[in-house]
Amino acid sequence: MQEFGDFANIDIDKLLKGADEQFARIEELQTSMSTIVGRGQDEDGLVTVEYGSEGLRDLHLHPKAMRLSSGELADLIKVVLRDAAADLQTQISGAMSEAFGEDDNPMKFVNNPDEALNKIKEAEAAYNRTFEDVMGELDRIRRRLDL
Repeated sequence: MQEFGDFANIDIDKLLKGADEQFARIEELQTSMSTIVGRGQDEDGLVTVEYGSEGLRDLHLHPKAMRLSSGELADLIKVVLRDAAADLQTQISGAMSEAFGEDDNPMKFVNNPDEALNKIKEAEAAYNRTFEDVMGELDRIRRRLDL
């Protein structure tokens, strides 16, 4: 009988428990993602923004903001909105780190597409090696059986 190497020693219960824990973390992450809100406010408190996963949630303009020109107000709103979106992104990244760990946080690839591409290339190379190994083994089996 042929040996299965390390595969014969896999603790299935431990593997399933780990998968269940991972799914529970993902469910918890999904729940928390819907409640995360990024906030931004200018230093004078004239413009306050809340930004969620669906986009702009709330925009509050202090009455003193109306003293600004329309261009100044528009620019201030854009800056505060950008700050709120950045705050949302930071909170999402923190939640992802908590769920997946710092090393496996998928958000780290958002700001570093080159690293993401390198990981994809590594996965592709691993897949290609595995595919070649399997096809080689199938070819050996075919030759042994004279097929």
